[in-house]
Amino acid sequence: MTRHQLTEEAKPPLVPIRQLSLRFSSTRRGARLARQLAVQQITEWTGLPYDSDPARTVALVTAELASNAVRHGSLPGRDFRLTLLLLPGLLRVEVTDTRPERLPPPMPPQPADETSGRGLLLVQACAGRWGYAVRDAYTKTVWAEVPLRPSGP
Repeated sequence: MTRHQLTEEAKPPLVPIRQLSLRFSSTRRGARLARQLAVQQITEWTGLPYDSDPARTVALVTAELASNAVRHGSLPGRDFRLTLLLLPGLLRVEVTDTRPERLPPPMPPQPADETSGRGLLLVQACAGRWGYAVRDAYTKTVWAEVPLRPSGP
């Protein structure tokens, strides 16, 4: 993965068509609710069916980012934030946690016998782009952009 994919590029930001931001408890239940909300919002905003490729990709990406926030980015008593930005032709999923010192690792190949550690590889494979941003001393945001092309026949 190149450096420009890991940090936000210096270009004019796109203005979101729609935006939603909610906080969830840093628990497995919170991660599950974030995934369900993301799928519900993409289907409401775009009219795509729940079983469309973009909706499934949003579910996977949100589940991985929220799970990582709960597992690796949480502090006791602190929530994580899910932000969904509907942009022209894509949905940007952002998950903000409270551990800015714990950045996503570089992407070395995982040994075949490992039982975890492939979540960001899935995000990289499914999302158009992904990366992270540390904007202050208290939080980090990991984001992924999912293209909203309709699934083929």
